[in-house]
Amino acid sequence: MRKTALCIVALVGSLAVLSGCAATVATRPAPDANAPECADVSVRLPDAVGELESRTTDGQATAAWGDPTAVVFACGLEPPAPTTLQCVTINSVDWIVDDEELPNLRLTTYGREPAAQAYVDTTRLSADTVLQALAPAVQMLPKTAACSAPDEGTSDDDDAPTTSGSGDLP
Repeated sequence: MRKTALCIVALVGSLAVLSGCAATVATRPAPDANAPECADVSVRLPDAVGELESRTTDGQATAAWGDPTAVVFACGLEPPAPTTLQCVTINSVDWIVDDEELPNLRLTTYGREPAAQAYVDTTRLSADTVLQALAPAVQMLPKTAACSAPDEGTSDDDDAPTTSGSGDLP
């Protein structure tokens, strides 16, 4: 009995040491992180994105992958208004692509309520990989709108990034 107790204590101690290898990622929850829809998303998030393992976060309805962190996710944002930023569709989920902080991309769902957002270090993995991994979970958010094709005749450059267009990430 004493030997079994010592084995259990050793196992628990080993697990504590192993789980302490990667520090908790400090995240700020979105304003509506307590929405029931975000709980549905959170329990369906993948254990890995590409080859990056999930990390523990300290914010409700948030997630992170990679050590150092390469992807941060949050659910519970205000749905974005129409914009001129590029809008892409990956596995039936529309995302607004904000490339202002390249090589990092801020990807925000469009037409989902509440909205969700992923912040991706594209030097570590492609945004396509991240969005494909997140799609099954994010599809749980109710769809209220969708990206639409650019109006004919309004642009000389059909490949120009706009939220009214859809396609794959560059």
